Amino acid sequence: MLKFHQEQQFNFVHKFFSAMQLRVRKYKSSVITGIFFILLLVLNVYIFQTTSVQEFDVCVVGAGLSGAVIAERYAATTKKSILVLDKRDHIGGNCYDFIDNETSIRVSKYGAHLFHTRYQQVWDYVQQFSEWVPYEHKVLALVEGNHIHIPVNINTVNALFNLDIKSVEDMDAWLKREQVQYNRKPSNSEEMALSRVGSKLYNLLFKPYTIKQWNKTPAELGPSVLARIPVRNNWDDRYFSDQYQALPKRGYTNLIQNMLKSPQIIVRLKTDYFDIRDMIKCRKTYFSGPIDRFYEKKGLPKLEYRSLSFERKVLKNVDHFQPGSVVNHPSLKDNFTRIVEYKWLPNQEFDSNDTVIFYERSTADGEPYYPVPNERNQNLYQRYKTFANSDPDIYFLGRLANYKYFNMDEAIKNALDMFYITESD
Repeated sequence: MLKFHQEQQFNFVHKFFSAMQLRVRKYKSSVITGIFFILLLVLNVYIFQTTSVQEFDVCVVGAGLSGAVIAERYAATTKKSILVLDKRDHIGGNCYDFIDNETSIRVSKYGAHLFHTRYQQVWDYVQQFSEWVPYEHKVLALVEGNHIHIPVNINTVNALFNLDIKSVEDMDAWLKREQVQYNRKPSNSEEMALSRVGSKLYNLLFKPYTIKQWNKTPAELGPSVLARIPVRNNWDDRYFSDQYQALPKRGYTNLIQNMLKSPQIIVRLKTDYFDIRDMIKCRKTYFSGPIDRFYEKKGLPKLEYRSLSFERKVLKNVDHFQPGSVVNHPSLKDNFTRIVEYKWLPNQEFDSNDTVIFYERSTADGEPYYPVPNERNQNLYQRYKTFANSDPDIYFLGRLANYKYFNMDEAIKNALDMFYITESD
């Protein structure tokens, strides 16, 4: 592990180069720019002659769930030194949450995160780091002025089509009449949805929402996108059906703080791995960022991702704005995908006379959230994966590095499995 004065050197070097690079960008004069670059190179040589490269047993790139699991497992089961890097100014990755100063409501910076799992191993693991509040998530959709239950169930169909389905058998019969039959496996998300719910529900709910979320029609996406959406033949209106569903009592940021609290773990925020990779020597590196960023110098095209933007609105002296925490807006007339009202979630610490809502919009620009699963991207990812498979002591974990959609529990399980496979390598 780093000595104290070595940590100071490490921090100084990183901050110095960041400041110099910003200064260079500020000036447009080619002469001044040239002088700065010369100074940068000279000081680079001097500092690296007087500051030894810092060595760690384990380096983890990304302080989100995946990275935190790897770091925690090494700290709990070995005496190895661990460095965790994140370019953001906070831990937690996209799970990062905090108390909104204006309303005292716990909110998430990057969209709602609802924990659920069927894996006993994962549930037992997360119990170590937080108390948990039981919570079964329910989602509504605003369709033609009415709030209807998502996922599709008996109540959804009755409300949308003015029917009176009263049994599982009747619902099964209705679905069978609506479903489009194929003599092969669905090849895209349009065929997947039509084979499950038929054209009425597809055109009313699935297709418009998918277009807004992905900026592609379901026919342009692989079948996995709409295969993930549950369809029920009963009255179960829970969004998830996993055995364990809960929220961390003090939020996800606190959960991950507890995972990273070991003195063996050094956390460096506002630190881009690619800026300082030559200043550190890592016996093993676990990378949880986009795999195409790691191998961008290989010259391959970039993989495609979707991001999100958030519009915050505070409503004074309003108890609640909408009838649930998440209301989807599938209509193409609305220029957002959903509204999230965190005040509904049961892990709030404070009472508030106000509420705060967030309009979510899907974008092509910004921090990558969702891999776009179509044939082009899957084929390209396999080429990147070839590089990864031949890179010793570099391990890729999480949604972006695997170019695969993971729920939170799947991200945790992926990291746990990765640790047990690679720890002894």
